[in-house]
Amino acid sequence: MLEPLARVYERSVPAEPADAGLFGPGSIVWRVHRDRSFPLAGMRALMVQALHPLAMAGVAQHSDWRRDPFGRLAATSGYLLTVTYGDRASANEAAARVRAVHKHVRGTDPETGLPYAAEDPDLLLWIHAALVESIMTIVQRYGRGLDPAEADRYVAEMVPFAEIVGVPSGMVPRSADALKEYLRSVELVRVTEAARDAIAVVLDPPGLDDDTRELWHDLSQVATGTLPDWARDAYGFALPPPQALEREYVRQLLGTLDLAFESLDGVMEARRRIELRARS
Repeated sequence: MLEPLARVYERSVPAEPADAGLFGPGSIVWRVHRDRSFPLAGMRALMVQALHPLAMAGVAQHSDWRRDPFGRLAATSGYLLTVTYGDRASANEAAARVRAVHKHVRGTDPETGLPYAAEDPDLLLWIHAALVESIMTIVQRYGRGLDPAEADRYVAEMVPFAEIVGVPSGMVPRSADALKEYLRSVELVRVTEAARDAIAVVLDPPGLDDDTRELWHDLSQVATGTLPDWARDAYGFALPPPQALEREYVRQLLGTLDLAFESLDGVMEARRRIELRARS
């Protein structure tokens, strides 16, 4: 499960970038994106993203994620890492590849009957907002923490992350409250059959050994328990027991996952590169 992520992690963190990139070592984006709670944030983000039926239809009709869910996760992680830690040229090249793919992702959602196009700024903004809000929430609760001012700064710093894939700057929320308000304001939110199928795989992915599956299930419970009420209600998920969401318990789960990840080839080297640049 973790090997594809380890390989893309090493490739996406350059040893000698041409410049500081879109954010730079002094940014709060760098601090947040190297938090060990990141895998949990990614799981939660997928659950929120899947609630937009047009976004979900594009994934279901134009992706082979079912055949290789962890390969798809690795590719997405590689993009995020490149845009975060790469130089400007690398970040823009990665975004250009995404935009090129999006030009061909279009069709009709079978449940709503509405047309969709992946390059639609409204869909891109939904994906962006779900990701940023999930990262912010999980790091606040289970990571190094973010006070309200730092959370606002993180949301504002992430605006270029949306811009480079085609979202006009003026559309992108720039504060934590604005981000949450935007997500609540989107009316076209529902659990489609495609969303249920996708999240079933996210919560119980194939190919895990018994120990990893138990760990993944525990983290999945945290992901569902930290969803906004409106998102959890849409899925019909019950709120997990309080002890399953306690900070120290969840940090132990994340530590176990991270220990396994850190033991893989290339991960320590990539992290060393990030830390050296962050201290420079």
